[in-house]
Amino acid sequence: MKSTFDPLAFKEKLESFGTFPMPYLFKFIVPFGKESEIAAIFPKEEVVLKPSSGGKYISITIHMQVDSADQVIELYEMAAQIDGVISL
Repeated sequence: MKSTFDPLAFKEKLESFGTFPMPYLFKFIVPFGKESEIAAIFPKEEVVLKPSSGGKYISITIHMQVDSADQVIELYEMAAQIDGVISL
């Protein structure tokens, strides 16, 4: 059963963490070969890749200064368009 994403609840949660702008940690898991598609969403940020032990997936970590909860949601929505991506 796949859970549905509630952007309003997520925005409220993000805004409860503090005041924007703030540093934010993005984490994704993608099938091997899709990492460049995530990196393209974050062209000015350092993208840290860690392959899974089996080599089928790659964990991606990005630390970024974000200006608003809406920016975080927009970036996650862009990443969600990539086939096989898991946002953490």
